[in-house]
Amino acid sequence: MDATDRRCSRRRFLEDAARLGASAVGILLLAGCQTSSSGPVAASSDLETTRLRIVQTPSMCQSPQYVAQDLLRGEGFTDLQYIPKPGLKWNGLAVASGEADISMHFAGPLILQIEAGDPVVILAGAHIGCFELFGTDNVQAIRDLKGKTVAIPELGAPGHVFLASMLAHVGLDPGADVSWAIHEPAEAIQLLADGKVRAIGVSNFMSEHLRRLLAEASIGWT
Repeated sequence: MDATDRRCSRRRFLEDAARLGASAVGILLLAGCQTSSSGPVAASSDLETTRLRIVQTPSMCQSPQYVAQDLLRGEGFTDLQYIPKPGLKWNGLAVASGEADISMHFAGPLILQIEAGDPVVILAGAHIGCFELFGTDNVQAIRDLKGKTVAIPELGAPGHVFLASMLAHVGLDPGADVSWAIHEPAEAIQLLADGKVRAIGVSNFMSEHLRRLLAEASIGWT
């Protein structure tokens, strides 16, 4: 087989993308263009490597990476390793440092990494987004956060980056007009009740839990 035959055509890519679905999103360009469309790929196939290191963080958003294990092994990645990391911002950092080969991540932090010159490549999309901003009753718009304190899980994480871009979009300076406080959601709720923070940014898998805690604490929110 020559190099031309091994190349992934647009038609072949779309067919394999439909076959594998979102569970292998971001991995299709590596694993979806082999010569065999079904059955395991032998270790001696055209894969450049049989090792694949994937970032593992405590996030439900990355669950497709975990349920795709059988698909990846079936495509020839017999040495599949998950690299544990404590938070979402490590998805891009671990790939850029060479500690991991691939990971799902959010567009905002990746754009900042690419602008900074980090050696990362965006392969494919996953979903449209999953962040929500909860504010007290006196926060009716993004501009109302000027001069206020906002609780986030960590600086540089997707929630921080996306909210900073929202602030900039309405003319606020994320570095000067808003104070950032690093707190886990449960702790941030109490701070919201005490009036020490005016808003909390969370991923949507935490939003229902946060709504319930706010209701139990009789805290008004928008």
